Amino acid sequence: MPDLVAEEQQMVDLVAKFVDNEVRPVASELEHADTYPEALIEAMKAMGVFGLVIPRPYGDVAVSTPCFARIAMELSRGWMSLAGAMGTHSVVSQLLVLFGTAEQKERWLPRLATGAIRAAMALTEPGGGSDLQALRTVARRDGDSYVLRGNKTWITNAQRAGLIAVLCKTDPDARPAHRGISLLLCEKGPGFTVSRSLPKLGYKGVESCELAFDDCRVPVGNLLGGVEGQGFAQMMKGLELGRIQVASRAVGVATAAFADAFRYAQQREAFGQPIWQHESVGNYLADMATKISAARLLTLDAAVRLDRGERCDLEAGMAKLFASEACMDVTLKAIRIHGGNGYSTEFDVERYFRDAPLMIVGEGTNEIQHNVIVGQLIRRGGLDW
Repeated sequence: MPDLVAEEQQMVDLVAKFVDNEVRPVASELEHADTYPEALIEAMKAMGVFGLVIPRPYGDVAVSTPCFARIAMELSRGWMSLAGAMGTHSVVSQLLVLFGTAEQKERWLPRLATGAIRAAMALTEPGGGSDLQALRTVARRDGDSYVLRGNKTWITNAQRAGLIAVLCKTDPDARPAHRGISLLLCEKGPGFTVSRSLPKLGYKGVESCELAFDDCRVPVGNLLGGVEGQGFAQMMKGLELGRIQVASRAVGVATAAFADAFRYAQQREAFGQPIWQHESVGNYLADMATKISAARLLTLDAAVRLDRGERCDLEAGMAKLFASEACMDVTLKAIRIHGGNGYSTEFDVERYFRDAPLMIVGEGTNEIQHNVIVGQLIRRGGLDW
């Protein structure tokens, strides 16, 4: 486990206390009502959660990536939707830190750090998902503006975001295709429409939307980094943090499911003894704890490598793949341990189970993660411990 400096540990402890005292008592009610958690989001702003990746002079609470991951784990332990609200916001913020022009950083980072404006990331399109090079959203240069046309889907926080990073083609004829892809920092205005919120199995409270860009004008100065054709490489770098935070969310949800099941297995009796003493239930608990521990270590290892400046798409992909699959398995086992009560909305384990699949399909499906992992293994000549 990477050690955190004292200030970072205090931040993790503060978020953990917030989760126990303010999130867990209301999460079930808000989730079942699909209510946007306005008060909880405001509390997260006050704690600095939306500025975790933004360094001085633009922000005040920038932390290491291991600390960021642990905070995402804590938020997800309370309610995964809260970590989702800060997740894509943090990826866009980091993209600005890494690639933004001086003017772009001055313009947006201070407000992103406080949560005064929040960011969303628009990658996925209705006709495609993980194949980002096949996108159809096009931005045509017209004087001092780009004219943006296309559609995006599954965009977290879109209704409340003040800044949306839109992956688009500025040169549709470029070969290979990724050389014609750019990132535009889009603010809401004429030609931009949030067309609808999508109904979901889980991940409720925080909206996921479809967006339409119909000749939406975006100033040329909003091209991330100021150079066309860099968007695909920029986004691939951003997805390293994105996959670490998705893995962290999976660890957090799995941790909550295990804690509930562990407590229940000691309280519930069957055939004259606590059910954990029955071998099948005890084995479930042992497997759950082992997978969560392994997922946590994989996630924090990827976080450490990211902070070292190393390329970590292999490690982030492994963490996201393993943690999300572990979360799905752990939440199902938690339902099994609860028996009939696990199927009841009066117990939180059914919510964990509904939230778990998002981490399998989000930030690049796990099928794509396998491709990423094996591709990097080939390039590196195998494991390079």
